Amino acid sequence: MYLKHFLAQNYRNLQQLNVEFDPNVNIFIGQNAQGKTNLLEAIYFLALTRSHRTNKDQELITFDQDYANISGHVYKSQVDLDLRVLITKKGKKAWINRVEQAKLSKYVGQLNAILFSPEDLDLIKGAPAIRRRFMDQEFGQINPEYLYFASKYRQVLQQKNNYLKQLAKGEAHDRLFLDVLSDQLAGVAAEVIVRRFKFLSYLREYARDAYEYISSSSEKLTVIYRPAVAEIAAEDNPESVYQKMLASFQKNKAAEIRKGTTLSGPHRDDIEFALNDKDAHFYGSQGQQRTIALSIKLAEIQLVHQLTGEYPLLLLDDVMSELDHSRQSALLNYIHGKTQTFITTTDLAGISWEIIKKPKVYRIKSGKIYLEKGELNG
Repeated sequence: MYLKHFLAQNYRNLQQLNVEFDPNVNIFIGQNAQGKTNLLEAIYFLALTRSHRTNKDQELITFDQDYANISGHVYKSQVDLDLRVLITKKGKKAWINRVEQAKLSKYVGQLNAILFSPEDLDLIKGAPAIRRRFMDQEFGQINPEYLYFASKYRQVLQQKNNYLKQLAKGEAHDRLFLDVLSDQLAGVAAEVIVRRFKFLSYLREYARDAYEYISSSSEKLTVIYRPAVAEIAAEDNPESVYQKMLASFQKNKAAEIRKGTTLSGPHRDDIEFALNDKDAHFYGSQGQQRTIALSIKLAEIQLVHQLTGEYPLLLLDDVMSELDHSRQSALLNYIHGKTQTFITTTDLAGISWEIIKKPKVYRIKSGKIYLEKGELNG
């Protein structure tokens, strides 16, 4: 798949951007704060209807404007699509081929995009919440069922936590209703956990191969899913996971009421990245952590292709300068001929561009985009 035509209106500092992209490699040059990251963020938003930089959609709208509009024409192997997302101060709406979608979950997955930025190092060395967000965002865009159950889980979890707070404050007394909420939450949690095991099993294989390819080392990368309920195992089916979740809720019932929050479940799960059985979060060097993060992104490309039959867009936001020459070459060789790739950089110097055949190069300044010879959007 590739994104041919792209339009952004009132999106951060991209007030009126109208551009045709190359189906292979697109390079965007510009100094900091000119709009390079905003452009990649807008493309990512077109795919997932969410930003990787903020949870507040209103921040995406240009100051003093009432809305932001992004749209694009997408070519896939079986179908061409016109996609559009409108962001207003009241919310957002999405269209596929000019038909408004009743739910965003029906829209997400039409365009797949993998984004890699320097902040993605936090996937390895950051807090567990970052890794859970990674699972929900990346698995959600390739599997509508996962997206549905992850969203449903958050809804029921909020209901249960609100009721636990009422019980903690003495504002509610019906513990039978708490059991009903726990039962509902256990059922949805089971669906989320089983799918996480499944998708991470695929990702594990691709990440191991990518790490070996990039690092040319004898170290073995292993991706391990750590459910908050330790008794849950990869071979469990949804029913057995449901029963184990229910038992955990019952065991922690008094403590949950006392603390006013749910103490176990997918919202407390984690992923471990291990090199030769040592947790890279604690024992990996910065170079090793950087290589793991890159390997995970490359593994995602293969995972999306396996599950959808299409290669996703790859968005590389100012990461080339973070990689040494050998890792740059490994990255560019790995993706060559597979994905439509968007690369931002402040300078072309010092990067292994010789691997890329005839990239399309743009310059970005003050939210406007130019080819090397001429402005594209008035």
